[in-house]
Amino acid sequence: MRIVITGAKGLIGWHAHARLHAANCAARFRNEPEPFDIVPLGHADFDDDPTLASALAGAQAVLHFAGVNRAADDVVEAANPAIASRLAEAWTAGGASPHVVYANSTHAGSDTPYGRSKHRAAEILNAATDRFTDLVLPHIFGEDARPDYNNVTATLIARILASEMPEINPDGQVQLVHAGAAAQCAIDAVLEGTTGQVAPQGRRVPVPELYRKLLDFHLGYQRNIYPDLSDPFDRDLFNAYRAATYPDGWPRPLELNTDPRGTLFEAVKGGGGGQTFLSTTRPGITRGDHFHLTKVERFLVVQGEAVIRIRKVLSDEIWEFNVTGTAPAPVDMPTLHTHSIENTGDTDLLTLFWTHDLFDPANPDTFADKALK
Repeated sequence: MRIVITGAKGLIGWHAHARLHAANCAARFRNEPEPFDIVPLGHADFDDDPTLASALAGAQAVLHFAGVNRAADDVVEAANPAIASRLAEAWTAGGASPHVVYANSTHAGSDTPYGRSKHRAAEILNAATDRFTDLVLPHIFGEDARPDYNNVTATLIARILASEMPEINPDGQVQLVHAGAAAQCAIDAVLEGTTGQVAPQGRRVPVPELYRKLLDFHLGYQRNIYPDLSDPFDRDLFNAYRAATYPDGWPRPLELNTDPRGTLFEAVKGGGGGQTFLSTTRPGITRGDHFHLTKVERFLVVQGEAVIRIRKVLSDEIWEFNVTGTAPAPVDMPTLHTHSIENTGDTDLLTLFWTHDLFDPANPDTFADKALK
């Protein structure tokens, strides 16, 4: 299936692209054909007629996440309908008839420049296709969200990591949906043929309570303690917080208690359960080369020398962390980042792996993808 993603480098667009990429990775691992031909479109592509025409040729679905929400009022009001018109004209000219999923907003019903702009864009898209899904979204949070850019969760996290006190409206409330869940709603609408309005409800949280929860995550994590991750919302929120700590916050040296008998240290605390693995790795061998959508995972070398590599899915930048068993320091794997560990020493490597949940072979949440391309 050929799926075009507009705004593919934005928050929901990247999450959608990563999830479709994960499905392709899983199919490759099973030696099956990849189910999706993914065509990402960025802002500049809308100004390039050949690129736009080529992207939409034969498109069976369009996940339309591109838009403008921060600019002068007159620019905002005009921009989203203009983008929708440009998109609809391009697929019509190319003879395509895609299922269109539009990332709309709960503000679309408001009498504001942004609200009118989003509402009019939805009308344009709906009129240009016989399969239209109006995905009405509240506040979105998640890994790779930009602070100080209409994202209260990312802004609070940035202030906490900077040891700054944010300005908080004591009466403020947000209804939060994880970007991955929003992306999956869009994908499912296409795969299941769902049309009309789809409005995920999310979790309603007072802003002061959201800040306290994020601060508690931070204070505990600084002491090497995971929060209880049994609630999927807390897990997703914790993963959004964790993503903002990379790469500068890692590895994290542990407190070693050493006496003539040897050394004792605490490897993992909290998390509400989980599963621990120990593995040996021969010199020169690499393990991992996969990523997760939701799983919280820790790598801790307890003997030998290694390099841990982490790469954001769909990007080329690689972070490298040299670790050793003589000074144990864990590196936790951020979700939506492919990762590997290579034994760089001349003896066997002994590594402790911890995940927050039990491995489920029917839903492994593990997608093979090389950290080093």
